[in-house]
Amino acid sequence: MKHFRKELVVEIPKRLQFVNITEEVEICVRESKIQEGLCLVNSMHISSSVFINDDERGLHHDFTEFLERLVPHAPIEQYRHNDTGEDNADAHIKRQVMGREVVVAITKGRLDFGPWEQIFYGEFDGRRKKRILIKLIGE
Repeated sequence: MKHFRKELVVEIPKRLQFVNITEEVEICVRESKIQEGLCLVNSMHISSSVFINDDERGLHHDFTEFLERLVPHAPIEQYRHNDTGEDNADAHIKRQVMGREVVVAITKGRLDFGPWEQIFYGEFDGRRKKRILIKLIGE
């Protein structure tokens, strides 16, 4: 069995933003030379997310609006976590809503997606470097 590991480093200038990372993951699949297997993609930070959905600007706007209504950033005093001097309690909760990771099948050397599926990194507490793990196993 083959395995492949790579970390992507991202630095998102906004507090909350969604970034399509499908192309970077596809490059890793090609580099790995794995034809049949699984690809794990996960955020290595507890205030960001990786998820699969459609790459449609209106949908990303809707995600942003939904998350801010569900878990608003301000007032920061509403969260006990922020009593420590942090201001990112909302980012931790947003990550729980959007998810930590995705696993995608690799078939014939390609990510085996359904229609419109793409892989996204969701940043909820940006403005600093963060890592995304891509791990592939297979033959």
